[in-house]
Amino acid sequence: MGKVVLVTGVARQLGGRFVRRIQRDPQVDRVIAVDAVPPEHHLGGADFIQADIRQSGIARVLAETGADTVVHLDVTAMALGSGSRTTVKETNVIGTMQLLGACQKSPTVKRLVVKSSTNVYGSAPRDPAVFTETTPPKSLPSGGFAKDTVEVEGYVRGFARRRPDVAVCVLRFANILGPSADTPLASYFSLPVLPTVLGYDPRLQFVHEDDVIEVLRIASHEPERGTLNSGTFNIAGDGVLLLSQCSRRLGRPTVPLLLPAVTWAGSLVRTLGVTDFSPEQIRLLTHGRVVATDQMRETLGFQPKYTTAETFADFARGRGPGLVPPEAIAGTVDRIAALPVLGGGHPTTQSAN
Repeated sequence: MGKVVLVTGVARQLGGRFVRRIQRDPQVDRVIAVDAVPPEHHLGGADFIQADIRQSGIARVLAETGADTVVHLDVTAMALGSGSRTTVKETNVIGTMQLLGACQKSPTVKRLVVKSSTNVYGSAPRDPAVFTETTPPKSLPSGGFAKDTVEVEGYVRGFARRRPDVAVCVLRFANILGPSADTPLASYFSLPVLPTVLGYDPRLQFVHEDDVIEVLRIASHEPERGTLNSGTFNIAGDGVLLLSQCSRRLGRPTVPLLLPAVTWAGSLVRTLGVTDFSPEQIRLLTHGRVVATDQMRETLGFQPKYTTAETFADFARGRGPGLVPPEAIAGTVDRIAALPVLGGGHPTTQSAN
């Protein structure tokens, strides 16, 4: 008998792509796709079950399907359709609690994969240059998706203690980008003009949506020789980009604002429904965040196909040209950065560290 894989969050593009991909693995016999709403995209030969993971009925779904592998992708920052932030938080936190409760009772579940985020580290002015999986955050996130992920991981650790026979893999993804990415940062980079924080040029990391699908697939299977796909892993492409480099490559001008003004601008764009410009995103765009990926390579055995720069380039191609040709922005920014008074542009970089 092959594996029976249950996947949550399949109404989103990422969940749908993973469901279609995991079906092609020869070790997989059946895929159960679960979400509270029917997906608008096709799921191949997967069995779709409409179920809300916030409700106790998810335990019945798990029992009836006999799934041995659960891939929990319904942990997200963006509402689906006309959903609200409250609905997102309930799905992230209460939904995870209900799903873990169902897994705890299930005698068939042997592997659990959870989609998390490097948001758990927060973004603070005195953060280390690079976070490892064991680095504690300088300040715990106070709200939003970052706080959700901290709570989700806490519940997952509790589950792992209660069910030591289940292999648990938590994947902390850096900012996910790609041609079809639906994330807060993708929405931010799609604005015609990018509000930034005056005096800061944060370092950012990205992971390509194709690499997300592949590492989820690897984590869903028994480990290959010399690897161990249980534990917590940072997932990101090689290298970093400064926010100024991102704006230049998009051809979108920036508007540097004092921090209070950025907060106001965030409220404005949320009101307009343009993007989820939350306080946690403002902190990221102020202080940045970089994580180490040694464990991803050495222990999980995963090598991303795309670097951070290549991920952003693929995303930029899918978004079309900005208001200003990238060459014009690049030339102007380079000339300003070369002025002696700015010391070659280093102060803004240092302030982001």
